[in-house]
Amino acid sequence: MKLNELLKVTQYLQKYKSITSIGRVDDTIIKIVFDKGEVLFFDMRRGDSHIFKKKDYKRAKLFQAPFDVVLYKRFNRSHINSFEVVKGNRILRLHVSANSSYKAQSTILQFEFTGRNTNAIILDEDEVVLEALRHIDSSVSYRFIKVGEKLEELEVKEFSEKPSNIGEDIEEYFKNEYFRRAEIKLTQVKNQRLIVLQKKIDKLQKLLSGLDDESVLLEKSEKYEFWGTLVLSNLHLVKAYQKSIKIDDFEGNEVEIIFPKEARTPSEAGNLLFKNAKKLKRKAKSLYKERESLEDKISFLENMKKVVSAAKDESEINILLPKQKQIKKTKKTQVSYESFFMEGFKIMLGKNEKGNEELLKEAKKRDIWFHIKDIPSSHVIIRTDKASVPQSVLDFAAKICVEFSVTKEGTYLVDYTQRRNVTIVNGANVTYVDYKTMHFEE
Repeated sequence: MKLNELLKVTQYLQKYKSITSIGRVDDTIIKIVFDKGEVLFFDMRRGDSHIFKKKDYKRAKLFQAPFDVVLYKRFNRSHINSFEVVKGNRILRLHVSANSSYKAQSTILQFEFTGRNTNAIILDEDEVVLEALRHIDSSVSYRFIKVGEKLEELEVKEFSEKPSNIGEDIEEYFKNEYFRRAEIKLTQVKNQRLIVLQKKIDKLQKLLSGLDDESVLLEKSEKYEFWGTLVLSNLHLVKAYQKSIKIDDFEGNEVEIIFPKEARTPSEAGNLLFKNAKKLKRKAKSLYKERESLEDKISFLENMKKVVSAAKDESEINILLPKQKQIKKTKKTQVSYESFFMEGFKIMLGKNEKGNEELLKEAKKRDIWFHIKDIPSSHVIIRTDKASVPQSVLDFAAKICVEFSVTKEGTYLVDYTQRRNVTIVNGANVTYVDYKTMHFEE
């Protein structure tokens, strides 16, 4: 962010007198709600720090690191004393005071728009570091940033900059700061995630194509079972040392039977043939399940590709395919539903009929259940933990319910209600009462 832009932004910020709420909504983005509900986002990413406005920014998770705890404690519902730009530096300082049970605390939130050293630092009134978005060790830089230590000032610099991009309408500037980057970033994120998804699909397709043919295994099983019957029915014709035998079957056709190598006697050979026949039957049955599982996974990933391709917001893609998992997976080997996280709420989507059944069984009474009205669809559950669910989370749950269930464009009705109002009839077939309906256009 340019110094001349920061100076103009600071003049604009002077109109705000208080902070209603504050918190991180992404790894490097801090959301501040000022008086009258006006919202600004401070993106402190290295090399491209900026301030922007965006309606309905989707937050995947709740941040609870020490930085976030101090940020909330010191700045939530606080009074703004002043804004200032540090002379000769691209640093914005926000001075606030908040009444505690003991005394009014004065705190400084320092936004450093300094390129690769960009940071957000929380200081007390004596300039001592309370917390920071990025801690800097003394072995890395002469200006270390450590909790409990006084923050060293940066040297004053001379800046030679191009004219500011801020016109007369600063609100438009804040919106453009997001959209100017959003299209490029969205394309990059889409391409990255689509490549990852396609690699997963290719891997599953390879496994699928490498599976044995169930019909071939069953045919072989029947042959071994038939041979076993013939051997045990004709033991009186077989010599103890023989490794194979030619005998007539029950219809008078000559059959050559090769005994298993590990068989020590003709009787053992007959029993082993029966045993191998059972093994092949079991393998054929498990192959059917494995094939079905692989096909379900491929189908789900193809759906995910479609949804990612159609996404209009990077934050939505980060919810669907997070940079890293929010929680560790359970030890359960086969999970037939997918979990997403938004605003700290867990949203679960059934991948198939089995997944829908699992969700219905595992959901708690106050969890919220979603289904497209009057047509087959994935079931979606929001785990509420008895908390009130924001409308943005309800909207997202309805959205994925439709996007992962239908292929045709159109307007769909999505019903939702608490799980306690849903009665299982058979499998994933249900009846439900006391529900609400929302419209969603695919």
